[in-house]
Amino acid sequence: MSELVSYQFSDGIARLTLSNGKVNAVSPAVVEAFNQALDQAEQDKAVVVISGQPGILSGGYDLKVMTSGPDAARDLVASGSTLARRMLSHPYPVIVACTGHAVAKGAFILLSADYRIGVEGPFKIGLNEVAIGMTMHHVGIELARARLTNSAFNRSVINAEMFDPADAVTAGFLDKVVPAEELESQAMAMAEQLTKLNMTAHRNTKLKTRKELLELLDRSIAIDKQHAL
Repeated sequence: MSELVSYQFSDGIARLTLSNGKVNAVSPAVVEAFNQALDQAEQDKAVVVISGQPGILSGGYDLKVMTSGPDAARDLVASGSTLARRMLSHPYPVIVACTGHAVAKGAFILLSADYRIGVEGPFKIGLNEVAIGMTMHHVGIELARARLTNSAFNRSVINAEMFDPADAVTAGFLDKVVPAEELESQAMAMAEQLTKLNMTAHRNTKLKTRKELLELLDRSIAIDKQHAL
């Protein structure tokens, strides 16, 4: 398995750890490694726990790629959007243990999971695209609309407002916040709890619940591929 996304499996739980530089940038290679790890987790029939490095889940897409040209940027966003759609429809539960900052694509990873647990501290969580000169892509808008509160959706997508972990729970980016020293144990306790689900019922209910969103994301991915960011 790739060094960019490490994979560990034990007792029905797959641990995916993102590790790509200081800000855990999401590059084409990271997306590929992520998909490979999810392939393995699906083969292992595992509950998935995704985490980053201490202090950061991810700072978003790799800016070197995003600024290298419109085609490269569009391709990276498309592959990242397809990854988000895959996470939302993954046949087994997906947990994100948010180890700190989660910005832009980092925040979208949170919005693509079934359960999100974060750490207390001076961390920023949110969508900063407008602040850095990017018009929000259609998939990002629809994913945020589906998972955030109405107030937070407008504040986040249109105003690029960033949230501390506690406010991120209220907004809809996180489900729970714990002290940093408890993140590992709490995430694994939730994962162990979810291994007890009937996975056929989980998968079918997830797909039924998210049917309209998944179809909307499919259409949005196609639209985003045709337009510059």
